[in-house]
Amino acid sequence: MMNIIKINGLEKKLDGKEILKGIDLQVDKGLIVGIVGPSGSGKSTLLRCINRLIELDKGSIIFNKKNIRDIPPTELRRKIVMVHQESVMFPGSVYDNVSYGTSLIANVKKSHILKCINDAGLTEDFLDKDASKLSGGEKKRVALARALALDPIILLLDEPSSGVDPKKVQTVEQNIIDFSKNRKLTVLWVTHNIDQAMRVSNCIANLKDGVIREVCKTKDFKWEGAY
Repeated sequence: MMNIIKINGLEKKLDGKEILKGIDLQVDKGLIVGIVGPSGSGKSTLLRCINRLIELDKGSIIFNKKNIRDIPPTELRRKIVMVHQESVMFPGSVYDNVSYGTSLIANVKKSHILKCINDAGLTEDFLDKDASKLSGGEKKRVALARALALDPIILLLDEPSSGVDPKKVQTVEQNIIDFSKNRKLTVLWVTHNIDQAMRVSNCIANLKDGVIREVCKTKDFKWEGAY
């Protein structure tokens, strides 16, 4: 397999505090990597560095054989798309939100938007709803659909199922697994839920105190304690 992303010696301080203390990670194209670890270990910060929402202090991130510092941030974020823990909705309908970034993609059809909404666990009747009036879990799924609509190369998920109806969680998980498989989409999936990481991931990176302690195939991951 080809490495889609290589992270070497990544360090990051926030407000004078060391958050990431030398991250090394290589991810092959088309894999789903579960990133687990206790609160405050740097999981969200790592994702934000990967698509330059924040700039790394030291080290390098190579995406498709190119240093991300050499890729304009706007261009990079169309290829490496992040779904945040807090889902911000733009004014307008669910359709407006999901199609927001697709103006940069030629010939996007309504069927593509609907497919992305379905993949995120929503139905067609959501298309015309006011996005601002949705529940927290529904907004999270709209944000996921909005990310999928861009046809990203890498999808960064920060607790994508938090606040989602438990009955919908495994549906969303399976849809993302299928989406990754069908489109060779690489996914970095931050979760506190070890069971979820075991269900969705091809491999797991265990991040603690700003350092990746272990990277292994999911079947080989031995977890002790609680996050």
